[in-house]
This record gives sequence, structure tokens and C-alpha cells, in this order.
Amino acid sequence: MVVEVEYAQAWDLEARVPWRSISVGEARERDTAGLPYVVVYRAAGREAPLEVRLVSWRDHYVGLWVYDAQGRRTCDLDMRLLDDPARLLRRYTVGFSYTGPEMAEFDEACPRNTVELFPDGKGQLTEEPQGKGGSSYVTVPRVRDDERWTDRPAFGEWPLLSAQVHGLTEPPVFEITEVVNDSSGLAPATCWRPPRPAQPGPITELFRPGVRVTDGYHPEMTVVEPRRIGPLRVPSGLLAVSGPDSDDGNGPHITVPVPPGEYVLDEARARHTYEWEGSQDTRTDTMAVRVLVSDITAATWEMALRPDDDSRLLRENEIFGFDTDGATGCFADAGAWEPLLALFEKGLIQGDPDLDPDVYEDINDSMYLLRTRDQASGGELAAFATTGDGTYPVWVGRSQAGEVVGVVVLVEGMPELLPESGATAVA
Repeated sequence: MVVEVEYAQAWDLEARVPWRSISVGEARERDTAGLPYVVVYRAAGREAPLEVRLVSWRDHYVGLWVYDAQGRRTCDLDMRLLDDPARLLRRYTVGFSYTGPEMAEFDEACPRNTVELFPDGKGQLTEEPQGKGGSSYVTVPRVRDDERWTDRPAFGEWPLLSAQVHGLTEPPVFEITEVVNDSSGLAPATCWRPPRPAQPGPITELFRPGVRVTDGYHPEMTVVEPRRIGPLRVPSGLLAVSGPDSDDGNGPHITVPVPPGEYVLDEARARHTYEWEGSQDTRTDTMAVRVLVSDITAATWEMALRPDDDSRLLRENEIFGFDTDGATGCFADAGAWEPLLALFEKGLIQGDPDLDPDVYEDINDSMYLLRTRDQASGGELAAFATTGDGTYPVWVGRSQAGEVVGVVVLVEGMPELLPESGATAVA
């Protein structure tokens, strides 16, 4: 069987066509430089492609999308290039089993299986035989090492990975097709781009009074003056950010080096108006909590990582962070972690009424719940409420010189900026 191969800079997800076709030579140059490009495999007489390969070595990513005759994706394979340049991790695979030709692509009722694999041998298989709305079964996949990893072919030597899916019994014969097109300007918003982990968003603006934002629930919120709670003493010079209710005995989840000292704890807040029982009411909500290390404005924000976290494994909008089973996080002096955590457990979890106020203090009318103090070192822990269980990213702000100026945890999601008052939106 003859399979036509076309190279392009991008793939339009909606139109299911390549955008800005390129020559083999240009594709090879982009491959060498690590720049994104796509490879489209087609069979004569078939409108939908057999498969589309999406490559971006600078993002450690190779994707493979397999299409059926109706133009629906039946498989999404996400492979990652890690430390070994000769092989790829099969990081994520989802297969869709459409029940008939009339079922729409990604229909919620479409049965699907998802496999997530990690380089340390861990993984998860999720089976959803009735689709997203039905029951699901989560197990550990039985995967051999040669199924977890795949060899990285040289440029131009990739096989048709979906050959078996399409019922091909003989090796295909590849024919390069170089299409001349007039695609120009920026790629349409419907074009594929390499997956990116969650981005920090407008964190600095959340602490700037007068800025207008929306959290997705309230159309307009106005940032007000941050509420200062009090100091946090970090004499060890290592700030811990963790879920104090999810301690696994291995210390705090995340640590950030800071100069030893005493720092301001505060909250980013926004006011909004809502209707309640026929009348307008105003409410002020906390959006984020912060350890303010310096008054210098952050030039950049980055996601803090644990020692074993590898950002190359993150998919679109995924995060690393600290875990909580009780909707609670904390900032603390990592040098006194164990005694501070013990006081937290005695006070909040066990409800010990006899704790010395010099080592345990309740905080009222705030997202911050309590403060504990280690008398031996002077280190402190300040616990704060989140809006639910799960994993919360920790954002570290740095100055132009790379120094830590603030550490922030959003207690819910990342708000979006609204145009400044009086500004005209550009179409």
C-alpha cells in the first residue's frame, strides 16, 4: 500500500488539514533545531489521514493522532524524550471506541481507555466502558519495559505506527508529497501547539489594588488592598510549603531557599457584587496567600518543584505542587518542620485545649487558620485554608537578578485579567 507523507509547520484541529506545508529539507532543519512540525500520513482515496505525527523536540514531545474513516481521532499517544536520547517514554495514551459511524468525535458517551506511564515504573489504567458519564475502573497497568519505552527513529525513518489499526498486513511504501500553499501570517488558533504545563498567570496583579479580574464565576471583581496577617519567622533560611494534613514522613512537600529572617504573610483579595434574594450585595474573597520576601516586584514567576518532579512529564495545563486531603496548606520553617507539624496536629486535629499560647495561636477572619511556633529555634508554621482537596501549585516570584521576592499559593483557580476601565477591546 502506498502512503503519502506530507510535512507541515502545524496541523489544524478543526479543519483536519496541515497548515503551511514545508519541504523535507525544511522539516529536517526544524527537526534538528527542535522546532515544532507535523507529518501527515494519507492513503489514496481516503479524505481523513491515517495518522498525524506532531514533533517538538525542544518541548521533549512527540504526539501521534490516529484517525478513522470518519475523521475522528481514535487514539492519542503522547511520547516524551527524557534523559536517554535514543528512546521515548509512552507517557499517555487514550483510545476511543466509537459505537457507530454517527457518534461524534470525543462524544461524552464514547467508551475509552486511558493509560498513564512514568519512567519510575509507575502507571495508571482508567477504563470507562460507558464514557465519561458512566462508571470507571482504575487499576495498575501491566506493562513491559519495551511497552513503556519505544526507540526513537532517525528523521525520515518513522514507521506507520497505526498500520495494524488500519489493517495493513504489508509494510507501506512511503511517497513524499510536497504541496505548494499560500499559508501566511500567524497560524490559526485552531492549530495544534506543543503541550504546556500550567502557566503562572497574572499573580503580581492579584496584589495590586484596582486591578479588575474574573474568576470564571463572577464576571467582574476588583482587587483591593492585600490583607496582612502578621510575620512568619524562617530562621533556617528554608521555607516549606506543604499540606500539613498529608504528611508522609518525608518532610515538607516543597521547599524554597530564602534568606533567614521574618517575612510578611498576606492575602490577595478581590471585591465583587452579586444578587441575593432580589438585592445587590458586596463580598470580598481571598484569591491567594503569600509569603512576601521582598518589596521588589517579581520579574518572573515559576512553578516550584519537588526533588523528584520532572516538568518534562507535564501535559497541557498540568501541575506539580503540594497535596492536601483536608483543604489545608501551610508555610513553615523547614528547619523546624517536625515540631511545628506536631503542634499543628495537637491543636487543629486533636483539639488539645492546653496548648501554650506562646507555641499555638488561632487566626480569625482569614484564610490563615493558625500559627505554631518552635520555641527551640524560633521557626514558625502558618496554616491556611484552600477551597478543596487535591494538589495546589506553588508559584515562586523572582527579581531580575533571580532572587526570591515572594511565594504564592492560589486558594482556588487562577483568575483572568479584565481590560482596564475605559479601555477599548481590540477585535
